[in-house]
Amino acid sequence: MSTLDPGRLEDARDVEAADPDGMLRQVASSAAQIREARRAAAEAGVEALAEDGRPRAIVVTGMGGSGIAGDVLAAVCGLGCPVPITTVRGYRLPGWVGAADLVIAVSCSGSTEETLEVAAEAARRGCRLLCVGGAGSPLAELAARGRALFVPVRSVGQPRSTLWGLTVPLLVAARALRLADVPDEVLESTAVLLEDVAHRCRPDSEPFVNPAKRVALDLAGDVPLVWGTSPLAEAAAYRMCCQLNENAKYPGVYGALPEADHNQVMAFDGFFAGGGSPADPDDFFRDRTEDAEHGLHLVVLRDTDEHPQTAKRREASVEMARARGVAVTEIIAEGAHPLERIATMIALADYVTVYLAITLGVDPTPVTAIQELKARIA
Repeated sequence: MSTLDPGRLEDARDVEAADPDGMLRQVASSAAQIREARRAAAEAGVEALAEDGRPRAIVVTGMGGSGIAGDVLAAVCGLGCPVPITTVRGYRLPGWVGAADLVIAVSCSGSTEETLEVAAEAARRGCRLLCVGGAGSPLAELAARGRALFVPVRSVGQPRSTLWGLTVPLLVAARALRLADVPDEVLESTAVLLEDVAHRCRPDSEPFVNPAKRVALDLAGDVPLVWGTSPLAEAAAYRMCCQLNENAKYPGVYGALPEADHNQVMAFDGFFAGGGSPADPDDFFRDRTEDAEHGLHLVVLRDTDEHPQTAKRREASVEMARARGVAVTEIIAEGAHPLERIATMIALADYVTVYLAITLGVDPTPVTAIQELKARIA
């Protein structure tokens, strides 16, 4: 049974003791992952994908932390991308996928059963195939048999922590196909921004100045409703909820504006609302008093490039939430390029979920229920 203790975040030694498998170190490796994956993609010859021209569509197949790579790819390529990009999370390849399409199979371990099944089906259909995952794995063997490109990725511990190692080869592929403007300079500037987030969120930084610790303390005990304000931020919101689940063993409901204003906004008037109080104008993160009851908590992942009407909806939604006593936290994207913006939102959210786990007395690394489920169906 987990117990809430904000004091666990005060001392770096207590933080490290509560994180025995080093999830914080794994999260802090994001910048290094970008640089290493860029080299691995180049050495694997990913640029050669352009030799066969632009595919009709791109299908990314992956589960869990590996599947998020497809969401990031689609978000960075943006709504103006001339080729549809979709992510398959399951055992079956859509019927419309064929030889004119590029299938990208992503599995950190290289042994994810759903991903292997879809990749094998893609090979049988004659699809162009790119595989990204663990060296010497079943996925690597499948790629060799099908004469597909394979990019080896070194896991930093958990698949969900290896997001950028898995994602950068996909971005390099999109760049080669002229679907995304992600030059090496942007990859490096994104790595630098991630290093800055890591510095601000480091374990020995006190909760008063550490943005991730502060948000974690604010969220503890509340029900998070996580909204993105753009397609980029929507992908980051989904990622945050997945990290709440896996790192903190905690629920989270994700959504995006404007759609959330057509359904999820009604939760402001429901059972979990009213646990908060008006915001403290002197506190950037805190929107309810320390002694407020726990309830619904709106987390807004705010992109700096929003549709004007979406911006209006965000402002109105936040005002309505506060007026109803719903706590509100905003996490604002940093940087100019889409990759920079999504990376900074994801990075801060990743730290938040690990610190929330520690605050709750939960080891952020193990995924016991997932392992038990796998054993039950083996």
